[in-house]
Amino acid sequence: MSFSILKEIGDAQKKKAVVDVRSGDTVRVTQKIKEGNKFRLQTFEGVVIRVERKNSHTERIVVRKVTSGVGVEKSYLVHSPLVEKIEITKRAKVRRNNLSYLRQRSGKSARLAGKDFDRAAVNDVTVEEEAEPAEAPAETAETEEEKSEETKA
Repeated sequence: MSFSILKEIGDAQKKKAVVDVRSGDTVRVTQKIKEGNKFRLQTFEGVVIRVERKNSHTERIVVRKVTSGVGVEKSYLVHSPLVEKIEITKRAKVRRNNLSYLRQRSGKSARLAGKDFDRAAVNDVTVEEEAEPAEAPAETAETEEEKSEETKA
């Protein structure tokens, strides 16, 4: 199979609108959990310590939080149908993609330096439908022909 066919299949599996998550972001991930015949929503809030395969249909983030003194890490496929939404609550200044050093730290040494960002703009993931103007290219072609005729005359 050619790479282009695999890319088409992968792109078909992608969600249309996804938040741009980076390492160091504090995110709130809402996930669907199936219990018996029912689905419920569960949220998990923590720091993104790793982003893998960005811009792929298999993009994955690893989120870490400390609960009752115990570190808990969960890995999420960003384009999974079970992931309802990802919301960025804080953004931090980090200089690397993999923040695994946070596992050995606790308390103040585990804090990341925050940076200002527009929370509403970052979390807005509405997909704008692109209207295909069928007449616009034809009009521009006519105007270019008219301009060329004017320059010749």
